Amino acid sequence: QVQFVESGGGLVQPGESLRLSCQATGKIFNIYAVAWYRQAPGKQLERVALVTNGGTTNYADSVKGRFTISRDNAKNTVYLQMNSLESEDTAVYSCNKNPASTTWGQGTQVTVSS
Repeated sequence: QVQFVESGGGLVQPGESLRLSCQATGKIFNIYAVAWYRQAPGKQLERVALVTNGGTTNYADSVKGRFTISRDNAKNTVYLQMNSLESEDTAVYSCNKNPASTTWGQGTQVTVSS
């Protein structure tokens, strides 16, 4: 079973950018759709971006136009480019297949604050 390891989070100021990486422990070429999710304390889990093997993408309205998801099947890696970050983007970001499995990685913390 493929597992995912997230990295790239950190503390940034509003308006800045971050690039998150999701490294899979196995091949992802046969996973139809992979996605980035986020969850802040006291908030619901939110799927922020999805990408299929065919290149179809889907974004939550809250991040549309600011975030870009991509996948590199050769590297078994999924990326999330986050631009124009806002304080509302503060959350733990996790990667998973879609539909998500019941197993999650540790996620990576993104904090946007002045």
